[in-house]
Amino acid sequence: MKRCEWARAPELNIVYHDEEWGVPSHDDTHLFEMLILEGAQAGLSWTTILKKRQSYREAYEGFDPERVARFSQKKCELLLKNPGIVRNRLKVAASVQNAKAFLDIQESHGSFSEFIWEFVDAKPLVNKWRSLKEIPVQTTESQAMSRELKKRGFKFVGPTICYAFMQAVGMVNDHEIGCFRYKAFG
Repeated sequence: MKRCEWARAPELNIVYHDEEWGVPSHDDTHLFEMLILEGAQAGLSWTTILKKRQSYREAYEGFDPERVARFSQKKCELLLKNPGIVRNRLKVAASVQNAKAFLDIQESHGSFSEFIWEFVDAKPLVNKWRSLKEIPVQTTESQAMSRELKKRGFKFVGPTICYAFMQAVGMVNDHEIGCFRYKAFG
């Protein structure tokens, strides 16, 4: 079975690719999780984040944005001692700030999904990449998303992080055309 070049090893990447990556998601809790994890990944490998994902789910209380928005300074200090997550003070602080901004968007738009999917006119963009080398690290859509999220108070949401988020939650189909998953969303 042919997969995207990045998803041939380790097993954790294969399972993530085969079952989740690129599947269109409109679930606000999942979207919040992926936004936080993509921000945490900055400067690290996605495999590192996947290995820590379960610890993140526990530490971030199921990625409930209402709970994360209420994390105290004491709770943040505890997170910085948790070896199961990326212990970066700026990223931890950003996750709390992002939860607050996320809730503001839910309140103003009814859901984060309604807001975020506007950047692709509410339907996945389907690309036709033949190899990993062709896939951009950012697009005009991810640049626009980054600008708007930053304007609304989000942190760790540069255009490259936003594009990775868009790929992860199925806003774009960036499976290589030879990948068995491409046809599912093509």
